[in-house]
Amino acid sequence: MEDVNSSAKRDRDASPATILIAASLAAIAGFATVYLSLAPSDNGRVASSIKQGEERAAVPAGEKAGQGPLAGLNKGAMAAFLARPKPLDLGEVSFVAADGATKTLSDWHGKVVLLNIWATWCVPCREEMAMLDKLEAELGGKDFQVVAVNIDRGAADKPKAFLAEIGATHLALYTDPSGKLFSKLKAVGMPTTLLLDREGREIGRLVGPADWDSPEALALIKAAIAAPPSA
Repeated sequence: MEDVNSSAKRDRDASPATILIAASLAAIAGFATVYLSLAPSDNGRVASSIKQGEERAAVPAGEKAGQGPLAGLNKGAMAAFLARPKPLDLGEVSFVAADGATKTLSDWHGKVVLLNIWATWCVPCREEMAMLDKLEAELGGKDFQVVAVNIDRGAADKPKAFLAEIGATHLALYTDPSGKLFSKLKAVGMPTTLLLDREGREIGRLVGPADWDSPEALALIKAAIAAPPSA
């Protein structure tokens, strides 16, 4: 049987690398627990009724997540995309354009919109923003637009410099100086991206970064553009 002194000595002799690995694994496990506890219950599944701070839209009886023109398109790079069974009215949503003008979703009435919430301190946003810029270059026009709204506090100089630094030349700068957009859209992670129909209603969302320049993303957006108006 191993005596107490031998056990204590072995613990003291544990290498710094071993300790660092153990600490890293514990941190990763802790992060996963926090993410899962904060992630919306409709990220990958839709509950009949969701309440997180305030009541979310209920899924009507007899309807299933993923029905409609976007059904089956949440695969590959879009595997985390949640297609809503029916469009969700977001209410009054406003933010500010680079020229200081207040914008609302009604300004894009008649277009399919990919509404992205991002920040300069969000590490995954850097790579994703470049992909969103490519998506806008590929499909942006009379039927579709990427609307990326920055939620940094303070002046717009920092997000403007950020877009210039990564070479995002096709995305317009929009900001949320009120600081209310994140909670208004019930976002729970960064980045969060909502796909809106031509009436400005949410038809799906994806929490976390994604490859928006992928074939799966292009197929998803094209299906939304081609979808007939829904009541």
